[in-house]
Amino acid sequence: MHVKPENFQTRLLQWYEQFGRKSLPWQHATTPYTTWLSEIMLQQTQVKTVIPYFQTFIAHFPTIETLATTPLDEVLHLWTGLGYYRRARNLHACAQHIVEHFQGEFPDDIDSLVSLPGIGRSTAGAILSLGFNKKAAILDGNVKRLLTRVFAIEGWPGKTIVEKKLWAIAETLTPSHHNREYSQVMMDLGATLCTRTKPQCNTCPCQSFCLAHEQNREEDFPYKKPKKTMPIKHVYLCILQNERLDILLEKRPNHGIWSNLWSLPESDNKEHIPLLIKQRHGLNTIYQQTLPQFRHTFSHYHLEITPVLFSVTQAAMTLHAPNDALAWYDINNPLKIGLPQPVKQLIKQCYTDRTSKC
Repeated sequence: MHVKPENFQTRLLQWYEQFGRKSLPWQHATTPYTTWLSEIMLQQTQVKTVIPYFQTFIAHFPTIETLATTPLDEVLHLWTGLGYYRRARNLHACAQHIVEHFQGEFPDDIDSLVSLPGIGRSTAGAILSLGFNKKAAILDGNVKRLLTRVFAIEGWPGKTIVEKKLWAIAETLTPSHHNREYSQVMMDLGATLCTRTKPQCNTCPCQSFCLAHEQNREEDFPYKKPKKTMPIKHVYLCILQNERLDILLEKRPNHGIWSNLWSLPESDNKEHIPLLIKQRHGLNTIYQQTLPQFRHTFSHYHLEITPVLFSVTQAAMTLHAPNDALAWYDINNPLKIGLPQPVKQLIKQCYTDRTSKC
């Protein structure tokens, strides 16, 4: 190792004292619960996006017990728009597990933490270091970027051999003191200075011992994930409006994409939609228009969505409670249910002008 761990630690902690972020919402009266909640939300999501969601969650779920005892639909409702909904489902399952098996208190050892739903090694390290102020290494995306540059680590960090090397470095560098500050500064540097593009090396405390900077290769690290061709799938989303302009929603199963969320009825054949809706829901439909197609991208494929608007001539169903399989959705009196972002946008589009149907 070309830099002594104690020198690395000292330089970063000095920088944190002067420049580190200390006023983020989850840094106020830090607890394992607030640390866990923020860490889950921050996965693949920027801080500025997370802040209002975190504040809303803490207002609704001030304790892990309140989160555990709240219906999943309400949790997903508050998560709507944040994306990667598996995080919300794991959040809810983890809260219930902690209440049931750990008397509502987070365990303070790495093995117990990683056994919980949705908690990996780095998140467990963050809970220990930030929440409990105990020694534990972290290796989130920001830290990976920082370490690959400082130590000029070749290869994509998602490869097992590269990740093992990064974990070994992270463990070696992690101090036995100032645990909370050290983990925070590692994340802060990656988020504010050692950014993906145009890193601010001139103000970085790692500049003098950063191998990537020495080699003028900052933007070569970390190596990018090998590209692969993403398959494209197609679907028609059916916007069924009754005479009140409410929109029919179906609750999706607890597996597959958008699991446990509420979505629009769908079909892979536009011509079959009227018969499908008649057979499934007993509703007669009148075609109105086909809206512009758009793309929604998942981690493994692109989904080409074509919205098709229908009015229904028989809509005897009343509003259902969120635990039912169907619901008429009124944006002016919304149910507390989780909606995929594309569905939420389509509903909003159809309510832009209440005097006409879309």
